[in-house]
Amino acid sequence: MSQEGYDKIVAELRQLETVDLPRVKDAIAEARDKGDLSENFEYHAAKREQGRILSRIRFHQRVLEFARVIDTSRLSSDKVGLLSRVEMTNIATDRQMCYTIVSTHEANPSEGKISIKSPIGQALLGKKPGDLVEVHVPAGLLRLRIDSISRDS
Repeated sequence: MSQEGYDKIVAELRQLETVDLPRVKDAIAEARDKGDLSENFEYHAAKREQGRILSRIRFHQRVLEFARVIDTSRLSSDKVGLLSRVEMTNIATDRQMCYTIVSTHEANPSEGKISIKSPIGQALLGKKPGDLVEVHVPAGLLRLRIDSISRDS
């Protein structure tokens, strides 16, 4: 994964552990002080939130345990691979688009980051500028021409 993606996960984990979890523990203690827990909505809602936060913490810890940060300076830009920034043209619409191929944990299409495991990401892997790529997506067959490949620094 990229250093940026790794840093985002570390920051979110820190937020969950130091801010969100203590806040929900306080909410549980406050709700517990109100008496009968069997009909205490605030208590049950806080316990559900605590479970969600603890689950998210475990997930991030697991991701970080197996994460490897890739040194982009050692990657070539002659073929599409992880952390490649790919500029391409949709042959049918003549519309240009640009995506960076990232790990599944960093994918965010609204930021122009698509997963290496997505249909488009899979189809682009190993391709070079000038190659034509056909991708089966839910909307049908997508024909793309790779215009250029670069690496985000």
